[in-house]
Amino acid sequence: MILLADGGSTKVDWCLIDQGKKIKQVYTKGANPFFRSREEISEELKIALAPKLTGYPIDKVYFYGAGCAFPEKNEIIRLAIADSINTSSIHVGSDLLAAARGLCGNQKGIAAIIGTGSNSCFYDGQEIVNNVSPLGYVLGDEGSGAVLGRLLVGACLKNQLTEGLKEKFLSQFELTPAIILDKVYKQPMANRFLAGLSVFLIENIEDQTVYNLSYNAFKEFFLRNIMQYDYLNNKVHLTGSVAFYYQKVLREVANELTIEIGTITQSPMEGLIGYHSHLE
Repeated sequence: MILLADGGSTKVDWCLIDQGKKIKQVYTKGANPFFRSREEISEELKIALAPKLTGYPIDKVYFYGAGCAFPEKNEIIRLAIADSINTSSIHVGSDLLAAARGLCGNQKGIAAIIGTGSNSCFYDGQEIVNNVSPLGYVLGDEGSGAVLGRLLVGACLKNQLTEGLKEKFLSQFELTPAIILDKVYKQPMANRFLAGLSVFLIENIEDQTVYNLSYNAFKEFFLRNIMQYDYLNNKVHLTGSVAFYYQKVLREVANELTIEIGTITQSPMEGLIGYHSHLE
């Protein structure tokens, strides 16, 4: 049996699979090694995961997660899993590799994540061979929930929205300009706060100012990231909540730029199950 994990900073989706079939699915708290120690992650897994896997012989564990792009950070995850799960083989990789394998399988292509943040790569069918640095929501992360939220707040406070929309936005989220500035500049996790506001855009996508803001944000994503790869000869596949819910706009932008879109999913897990089942 194989235990797969798609890990974010907020939660981790664990799937136990056997011969391509999902046997059990468990959710635990986030396990980003930049924010949590080996001891914290290990304790979480011993309490929330290990008891639910009792009686299942686990041959291999594949953990893909946010923050897992550096050997020393990956080791934190590997050791925490080893503390909690009885298995002979533990592999740790990045969330971007999960996206690539989940979207492309063993075929080459361009894979991207658009969620709270955004990232992209060129994948050769086994590994990531090129990556344009995402740079975070201040310098990059084009098209992400955090950037969409930042653009929305900026347009709102600079009176660039359709008449009445500013009041609707502030009322819906119980915000004032002072509260927004405090949360963005003084409170931790401003990116999550901003990403949480971006839902207002998809709810009001029929409004022309909202549509234009979203369209231009995704155009920036394609121009600054995807078009650095061989996009004329490879499809672009996307995963993540923003990619999934805004896929109509994404496809319209891609069509303008002659970029061919392939698969768009909310999560890479189903694709990962297929990828690893095929390997076995």
